[in-house]
Amino acid sequence: MSVSGILVTGSESLVGGVLCRLLADCGYRVERLDLRAAHLAERGDIRDEELVRQRIRGCSGVVNLAAVSRVAAGERDPELCWQTNVIGTEVVMRAAAAQPVRPWVLQASSCEVYGSVEGLPVREDAPMRPMNLLGRSKAAAERVTLAWRRSGIDTAVARLANVYGSVSDHGDRVAPAFARAAAEGGVIRVCGREQSFDFTHVDDIAVGLLAMIESLQEGEILPPIHLVTGVPTTLGQLAEIAAGLSCGSKIVEVGSNRLSNARFVGDPARSRELLGWWPHISVEAGMGRLVEAFRQQLRQAPSPEVNVA
Repeated sequence: MSVSGILVTGSESLVGGVLCRLLADCGYRVERLDLRAAHLAERGDIRDEELVRQRIRGCSGVVNLAAVSRVAAGERDPELCWQTNVIGTEVVMRAAAAQPVRPWVLQASSCEVYGSVEGLPVREDAPMRPMNLLGRSKAAAERVTLAWRRSGIDTAVARLANVYGSVSDHGDRVAPAFARAAAEGGVIRVCGREQSFDFTHVDDIAVGLLAMIESLQEGEILPPIHLVTGVPTTLGQLAEIAAGLSCGSKIVEVGSNRLSNARFVGDPARSRELLGWWPHISVEAGMGRLVEAFRQQLRQAPSPEVNVA
């Protein structure tokens, strides 16, 4: 029996690394593509169409995680954000269409497509009113992905919210920043205590994506799907959780962030109904894992050299 190959773009990302390991454990042949890949054979830009065509060849599907995925990064370099998130998606779709047997494509999107929301939890059919470039680029990438269905390519969209769970994540993202401060016994700085979000552990996200992949492998047509907990957690509550896991960390408020939506909680009903998926890792348990991972990292760090006169 042949082993299905799946190309994962953005394979070195927070979600990509966990998903690649899970796919390999489940018996899939995993092809990786990322600008930051350690191995030259896996390194590359999603905008390089010839390279993407080569890497897709022989794969039954593509999970497109390559993206500028942070609001602030999109505002700092809007051209790179649009080129990666929208033009890169177009490249993936054209490369998939050029294959003798066309692979399915699973596009990772973001809750930023909704913009400022009125009622919570947010369902997948809520209006898209993105309020920043990241949200606009992700909404455009969704439209590109779904439009290719008319050309006979099976596509799907997974909308992610506040994914966390790794010490290798960006250090200034809120969950790892709080967890590291707790592990070090340092100050936990809260920017917008009452802002409320849907924190979903990366291990749960990988399992949800796997469920979507298996549906696509079976030829099922999926609507856009939230991979979220449906549980609101304010930044103040997240800080309190982190402080409770620390040895004496203090919480300090430092203002608020105006770049992104100040609250988001997604409705997970569709994922449960269509995929049989729901998250199993509570934010308390997930932060506990993350704080302990930072503690282990600190314990393994080499001690600074001491010069003795």
